[in-house]
Amino acid sequence: MIEKRDEQFLWVEKYRPQKIDDCILPDSMKETFRQYVKQGELPTLLLSGTAGVGKTTVAKALCNEVGAEYIVVNGSEEGRSIDVLRTTIKGFATSVSLTDAKKVVIIDEADYMNPQSVQPALRNFIEEYSNNCRFIFTCNFKNRIIDPLHSRCSVIEFKIDGAEKQKVAGQFFKRVTQILTQEGVEFDPKVVAELITKFFPDYRRMLNELQRYSVTGKIDSAILVNLSEESYKSLLRDLKDKNFGEVRKWVAKNSDMESTELFRHLYDTSSGAMEPASIPQMVLILADYQYKSAFVADQELNTMAALTEIMAQCRFK
Repeated sequence: MIEKRDEQFLWVEKYRPQKIDDCILPDSMKETFRQYVKQGELPTLLLSGTAGVGKTTVAKALCNEVGAEYIVVNGSEEGRSIDVLRTTIKGFATSVSLTDAKKVVIIDEADYMNPQSVQPALRNFIEEYSNNCRFIFTCNFKNRIIDPLHSRCSVIEFKIDGAEKQKVAGQFFKRVTQILTQEGVEFDPKVVAELITKFFPDYRRMLNELQRYSVTGKIDSAILVNLSEESYKSLLRDLKDKNFGEVRKWVAKNSDMESTELFRHLYDTSSGAMEPASIPQMVLILADYQYKSAFVADQELNTMAALTEIMAQCRFK
């Protein structure tokens, strides 16, 4: 049974693993992290992978297990200005620990740091403070990290290949059913399994969705209405009919859905729903708005804009 922190309300924090052995990872990846713990020393790491796969959790667990003192810097919020290096990071890296603990700077969402100023400056920081401090970078898109930083890091990609997916998904299932039991929530195992299949490997999204649906005290087939193919089919019908009002209602109703998930579904089903000549245009539209989704303040508006362009420029069967 995973250790829980009762002072936390959000399940993703309440049940965040504190040890590497509690993290849900492919065996080979977990063994790599176990070796770091066994050595009691961390290299400078770049942890890369899609959202919710456990990069930040692993970074914190490593620090906990080697007894390191660490800070977390959000690259998307604080990493755009060089000032964060001169103040927060430099101050922490140069200070002397009262307990002689190792020091680690975890830079979360490092791919959003300014590649012209902040990222180049970090090259020198990594080398200058190597005796006193280590760095762990996490990112979704490693191609946004400049090559000189890559060369100074041990790069670990959080990828789950086909042979391991079933085993890791089974571990997810066991973990979330333990959590639901601890929280006193009734659940249908088949529904939980379907939800895991839908959001795998985004463990954070799985827990957030389960916590949202658990407010009724029960996880049953009723929640699958929002997850079913029928919901997508109704959207495709409205896109074909250029029914702007209904499309807008659909987007509002499904505002909690990740735009990447919707865009991927449209891409995967385009050959059966759209005229062949329109598919290339749709691909360009989806790629453009998926890129924009990393920067926009209102994701719902961005998704609606993408669907509006598809209605205006593409023809359906």
